[in-house]
Amino acid sequence: MLGISWTEFLVILLVAICVVPAKYWPDVAKFLARVFKYIRNIIWKITDFSENLQQRIDLEKPIDDLLENATKDVFGETVKKTKKRVRKK
Repeated sequence: MLGISWTEFLVILLVAICVVPAKYWPDVAKFLARVFKYIRNIIWKITDFSENLQQRIDLEKPIDDLLENATKDVFGETVKKTKKRVRKK
């Protein structure tokens, strides 16, 4: 969990309980809940973005291959002849 072991987390939690007065515990709990919700939403957005990006890449790859093969089939010989003519001059 973010490079912190469970024992370290428990020590931090115990220190926080000792330092924060009891009347502020509900406010601290609300704040932590908002922080966790915010972090969770960011993680979901990043995950959705990466999934959408992967889908777009997967959809574009066959199109790129198709265009490359079609270009080779149609213009392959013409492009080679043109390159030879340029080299001869």
